[in-house]
Amino acid sequence: MALIQGDVLQSGGVPALASGAKNAGLMFDRQNAALVSELNAKYGALSISGRLFFAQAIVTAPVIYSTAAGTGGPLLWNPPGSGVIAQLVAAGLGVTTVTTVAAALGITGGTGQNVVPTSTTAIDGSGNCYFGGAAAKVSSFRVGTVAVAGTFLIPFGQLHTGALTVDNTGIEWFDLWGALSFGPGGWASVAASATATTTVATIGLLWAELPIS
Repeated sequence: MALIQGDVLQSGGVPALASGAKNAGLMFDRQNAALVSELNAKYGALSISGRLFFAQAIVTAPVIYSTAAGTGGPLLWNPPGSGVIAQLVAAGLGVTTVTTVAAALGITGGTGQNVVPTSTTAIDGSGNCYFGGAAAKVSSFRVGTVAVAGTFLIPFGQLHTGALTVDNTGIEWFDLWGALSFGPGGWASVAASATATTTVATIGLLWAELPIS
């Protein structure tokens, strides 16, 4: 990787300003590499480009990931012909009623969903993270029934049986780093390691939509 050359650190480890009119104001480390920071927030570029979306679901008793019926939520479905790949960015969780069955909460998904999932319930909230931006290509539901149940669960959180005011997760935010993606005909959903009886939680997902080149 090319490095911008300039003055090295001064004595005592304080970064020195680069000399010369063209580089004035830049700082460099001991290897003469320019020290930089992000101009925008982490997902700022995706947001202002209108490619970042959110969905919020108020879910009662999230089902085990290996059950096709009532999967969610949110449940995201990428329709055939959408022209985009959906990339999961983050998840948020706020428990309002505790579970009687302790469980892990995470992401499941699959492919081959060439028609809209059945028995869907409308999403509680969704939209473009650039408020007023274009609608998502990916459809979101509170829950729904997929053609084939998930075969995996990538955990990001847990549900406790303790009293909400004493021993619980409270409000949690989980960065998914864009590591999980699904193309047209694919789906992804929040699910549990065991059906979390009596749980009521507000769960959110952020995802980016990237054009298929």
